Amino acid sequence: MRTISGRGAQTTTQVVSLKRVSHHSHTRGQVSSLPPTCYQNVSGGRTARLVGARRAQTLRAQASRSERNERKENDDVVVQVEAEAVDGGEEGGEGMKVERRGVLAAVAGASFLAKTNGPAEAKVVSKEWEVVNLPIEPEVVLLDISFLPDDPKHGFLLGTRETLLETTDGGKTWVKRTLEAAQDEGFNYRFNSISFSGNEGYIVGKPPILLHTSNAGQSWERVPLNAKLPGTPVLVTALPGEGQAEMTTDVGAIYVTSNAGLLWKAAVQETVDATLNRTVSSGISGASFYTGQFSSVKRSDEGKYVAVSSRGNFYMTWEPGQTYWQPHNRASARRLQDMGWRPQGGLWLATRGGDLYFNNDDKDLENFKQVNFGARGYGILDVGFQPDGTLWAAGGSGTLYKSEDGGKKWKRTKSADKIPGNLYAVNFVSEKQGYILGNAGILLRYIG
Repeated sequence: MRTISGRGAQTTTQVVSLKRVSHHSHTRGQVSSLPPTCYQNVSGGRTARLVGARRAQTLRAQASRSERNERKENDDVVVQVEAEAVDGGEEGGEGMKVERRGVLAAVAGASFLAKTNGPAEAKVVSKEWEVVNLPIEPEVVLLDISFLPDDPKHGFLLGTRETLLETTDGGKTWVKRTLEAAQDEGFNYRFNSISFSGNEGYIVGKPPILLHTSNAGQSWERVPLNAKLPGTPVLVTALPGEGQAEMTTDVGAIYVTSNAGLLWKAAVQETVDATLNRTVSSGISGASFYTGQFSSVKRSDEGKYVAVSSRGNFYMTWEPGQTYWQPHNRASARRLQDMGWRPQGGLWLATRGGDLYFNNDDKDLENFKQVNFGARGYGILDVGFQPDGTLWAAGGSGTLYKSEDGGKKWKRTKSADKIPGNLYAVNFVSEKQGYILGNAGILLRYIG
C-alpha cells in the first residue's frame, strides 16, 4: 500500500508547552523583522542619503507585501464564507449573487469588535443561544472546535492566524494559547481541524502541519509530514486506541496511522482525478470542470465520507473497504453548498440559494427529497443535530432555523438576524452542550 511517513522513523519530535499570551497579537511584517538586504557600497553624503532613502522605500514595500501575504489566507476563507456561500445562481445562470445585507453586517460587526476588542460579556441571542466573548481579533475565521470525551468542559477552539483557544468551563470563557513549534518557521498557519480520543489529540493545518498531544493538550509535539503529501490536511479524526488516527486532505487522500503519525497508510488507492477520468463517460455532470480540490469534506461516526467539489457541480462518497471515491450527480439544478451525514443514516444537502434536501436511505445516496424550508434565499451553510432529534440549520447573515420534528417544520430564530456575520458550523457535544461558529470571530454557545 502507498504510505506517507515522516522524515525517518526515528525522527525526534519537539515537545512544546502551551502558554498564555496577550489578547493583542504581534503584527508581522514589520521592517525590523525583514531579512537583511545587500546594497551597493557608496561614499559621499548626498549619495549615501539617496541610497538610504531607496533602502527605506524598499523595506517599506517588502513590509507591505508581507502583510498582504499574511492576510491572504484569511481573505480566502472569508470570501468563501461571505460570498460563495450565498450564491443563488444555477449552473449556467447568472452566477455569483452576493448578499449585500450579509456583507455589510459582517463589516459592521468586525468594525465594532475591532473597536471594543470583543464584546464586554456574553450576549444572549435567544433563550437557547448566547454569543461568547473571545480573546481574538475579529478578522480571525474560526474553523473547528473539539472537547475531551472524558472531560466535556475541557475543549479547544481553533482557526486562522494560528488561533488556538482553550476552555475548562464548557466554553463560557476561553484563554488564548500559542504553540512554539507552529511559529519557528515563520509561517502563518491556519489550523483546520482538531480531534480527541481520550487524552490523545491531533491538530492539522495549512501549510501542511500535524500536532499531537497525549496529555489532554497540556503539551503538543510536532510530527513531521512527508513533503509529497498530496493536498492540504483539512480533517483529522482521533480513533480509539493509542496512536490511532485518520487524516484527510482537500484532494481526497485518506490516511490512517497506528503510531501517532510517524507512519501513514493510504486508505484510498486511486486519486480523485483518476476516478473522474475513468468515470466521466458515465454521466457525472460537471466532472470535467473538477479543479482538483474539495470545498467540503465530512466524516460520519462510522468512518464514511462525503465531499463536495469546489465548484459545487457534484459530490463524492467513500466508505471503508472501497478502493476509490464514488462520484454522484447532485439532486438539484442549483449548485451544492455543503453536505453532511445524518445521525440516523443518509445525507443532508444544501444548495446555493437556500434549498435543503434530505436522503433517508444510506444504501441509495442519490435519492433526495426537498425539505419545505423557506430560507428566504439565504444560503444554508451547515446542519447540526442534537441527540434528542432537534435540528439546527445555520447560514448567511445570522440565519438560524430550528426543527423539532425531524425537519418537517422549521422555525426561524429571528433574534439571530442581528448577529453581524455568517454562521457556518454547528457542533453538538451532547444534548445540552452545543456550539455554532461564525466569521468575524463569532462563537455561539447553547444555553437551552
